Amino acid sequence: MTTLFSPQQLGPLTLANRIVVPPMSQYSAGFDGIVTPWHAQHIGRLAISGAGMVIVEANGVAPEGRITPHCLGLWNDDQRDAARALLTDLRSYSRTPVGVQLNHAGRKAGTNPPWRDGGKSLENEEGGWPTVAPSAIAWKPGWRIPEEITEAQMAKVVDDFVAAGRRAREAGYDFAELHAANGYLLSQFLSPLSNRRTDRYGGSAENRMRFPLQVARALRESWPRDRPLGVRFNGGEFAEGGLALEEAVAFARELHALGYDYLHLSGGYNIYNQQPPADRPGYMVPFAAAVKEALPDAVVITVGLIYQPQLASEIVASGKADLVAVGRGILDDPNWPIHAAIALGETPPWPRPYDRFGAQGWPTHRRAEDA
Repeated sequence: MTTLFSPQQLGPLTLANRIVVPPMSQYSAGFDGIVTPWHAQHIGRLAISGAGMVIVEANGVAPEGRITPHCLGLWNDDQRDAARALLTDLRSYSRTPVGVQLNHAGRKAGTNPPWRDGGKSLENEEGGWPTVAPSAIAWKPGWRIPEEITEAQMAKVVDDFVAAGRRAREAGYDFAELHAANGYLLSQFLSPLSNRRTDRYGGSAENRMRFPLQVARALRESWPRDRPLGVRFNGGEFAEGGLALEEAVAFARELHALGYDYLHLSGGYNIYNQQPPADRPGYMVPFAAAVKEALPDAVVITVGLIYQPQLASEIVASGKADLVAVGRGILDDPNWPIHAAIALGETPPWPRPYDRFGAQGWPTHRRAEDA
């Protein structure tokens, strides 16, 4: 058996394999932040893809924390109840663990979806709203300038994450993930490029970590130990003067000490003119590898244009990461885990109703055997 298709312990959960479906925002909710039929089919097909775990897209912990007016949320009980109904249906046909990512978008909140006007910041009359950030610095020219968040507002954000976590638990999600990556509020605090504060929440790496760790600690204390809890954060920013990898490793140490069950390494998207080597598959793997080297007993997820089954298999076999998140690849091919298993000589994890259409059932396969 290849390492990619071997089981992985994740807190109290045992995953069938090392393939993760990462959170991928769909911007397809109504203004109420409630799941729609689009989410039902999208999450449903990912739950029968054969992946070891599925993470539902970022859910805003407060209305002002949404990325767009069409993002999912968990700030009220109606949203919780709709998510619970979706998960109840899903569990009638899939045993794949499904979790949810909790997020506050900070200065990147209140925008169009990316396919509309390039995802630009919305003015109030267009349906936008005031935003907050560690410092009053717009994400890019022409965007709304955020208010510098006060300590009273920060305390509310902590409470919002805890309340959203409670609703995620009540909805029946198998695990939860704290979003501290990709230029959203907690990521903005971690970066010296977006955090120019001169109080105890800015300046040194220790100070910049202070608020993200306050949120992480409160969520860890309120989230039950019988379900995994993870966190996604940046290993770098692909911009001069940005978050250093050694700072990301220090943040990982703190999270691991708090008892987080997995560390999900991403990068970038905090600076609009970043320059990532995004033409190189696996370009973010060094971030995960550095954290794994520093914390050998931590469960680490890597990301970054990983399309090829052989590359995913090499990453986990070499110990650079324990789990591989395949995002764009699985949007392109929702059966990516099944096809990866076939490519690697493993038993494909077809859903049982599809068994007769597996690799042995294709006419081209039978003709090749007869030749």
